Amino acid sequence: KLTDAELPTTESLALTIDRVVPYWNETILPRLKSGERVIIAAHGNSLRALVKYLDNMGEAEILELNIPTGVPLVYEFDENFKPIKHYYLGNADEIAAKAAAVANQGKAK
Repeated sequence: KLTDAELPTTESLALTIDRVVPYWNETILPRLKSGERVIIAAHGNSLRALVKYLDNMGEAEILELNIPTGVPLVYEFDENFKPIKHYYLGNADEIAAKAAAVANQGKAK
C-alpha cells in the first residue's frame, strides 16, 4: 500500500499517457480484435491521452484539443486497428458549446 506521501497530488498528461497506453494495448485492443464493441467512460485527461496516442498527435496539437464533456466520441478503425476517422455524436452546435466550456475551464473570470 502507498503512503500519503507516495501518492502524487497531480498527474501530467505524460504520466496519464504512461498509464493509459498500456491499458489500451493490454486490455481494450484485444477485446476489439476479438470483435467486441467497447465503450470507454473516463476523465477528460485520460481521454486526451488516448486520443493523443490513437491519432499520433504532437504536443502543440493536443494542447488545442478540448474534448466536450459527456459527448460520445466514436472511433472507426481499419483492419489493423489504426483509426480511420472519429467523430462526436450529437448536435454540432451543442458539441461546440461543450468544447468551448472545456476550453474555458480554469480561466479567470
